[in-house]
Amino acid sequence: MFLEQGVKPENKFWKYLIGSVFIITASFIGQIPFSAAVLLKSFKDKKGFPTNEDVALKIFEPNLTLFLVMISFVFAFAGIYFVVKYLHHQTLLSVTASRPKVDWKRVTFSFLIWSVFSIISFFVLYFQSPEEFVWNFKLIPFLILVLIGTILIPIQTSTEEYVFRGYLMQGFANLAHNKWFPLMMTSLIFGSMHILNPEVEKMGYIIMVYYIGTGLFLGIITLMDDGMELALGFHAANNLIGALLVTSDWSVFQTHSIFKDMSEPSAGFDVILPVVIVYPILLFIFSKKYNWTNWKEKLTGTIEEKNKETAEFLNLN
Repeated sequence: MFLEQGVKPENKFWKYLIGSVFIITASFIGQIPFSAAVLLKSFKDKKGFPTNEDVALKIFEPNLTLFLVMISFVFAFAGIYFVVKYLHHQTLLSVTASRPKVDWKRVTFSFLIWSVFSIISFFVLYFQSPEEFVWNFKLIPFLILVLIGTILIPIQTSTEEYVFRGYLMQGFANLAHNKWFPLMMTSLIFGSMHILNPEVEKMGYIIMVYYIGTGLFLGIITLMDDGMELALGFHAANNLIGALLVTSDWSVFQTHSIFKDMSEPSAGFDVILPVVIVYPILLFIFSKKYNWTNWKEKLTGTIEEKNKETAEFLNLN
């Protein structure tokens, strides 16, 4: 039902291309405050405007950088709402779930289970190699990070989920009229969006297995659960707990986290471990809790195009 809510005769694929451009443009507009701040700082310090993103992200104090960068996702989310409502004439709920309303218990459960796993995993690594981590905790900067992070990081992760597991997944469903193509395409695009991350440069392209695998996992739980709530909770926990718990000099953002990872990054089995072991375990837990059945149909089945009257009914309820 989730994908079918966006599949209707008037939802041509070219509309999703236009909508994507609009959302990207909104995101660029949201980057103006950060760019203006960097320009002003460069002018004040009599230095050239940084052409390297990694350098630009280290110009300001970490909390200020996080705040300025996260603003772009607020604009992008507004762009998603505008496109869904006025270009596709759908409700935001119709690209969120097939349920009558958002199930916040699902969001909370997914958030908590991945938060607990992330914290336990970190401390396992910490006690194995404590020399690779240093205490980075400073009370006031950390409390500011908590305030900024708990407000803006869920907006960032939700924006990404609405783009990939909601908007684009329904868009590709309109194009292909099946479920496997939207699942695979959104997973590949989601993973490819991370290719410029400094982690890729440090660890090599093997880490793309993790990024694409994570996209695939999020797509699977969205299709099996007929909604994005589990993906929303997982993604928010992954980024928020990561920002609060540990930072490093080679990650995308440096934060006032509790610990700092001083190790030299390398990609080994730990990169593939979540994809081949942890994610299947989570799929098993979710499937038992929410009674998932008919996996083949939900992940690879065909989609019947709804007539206009049925589509309007789905979007109004």
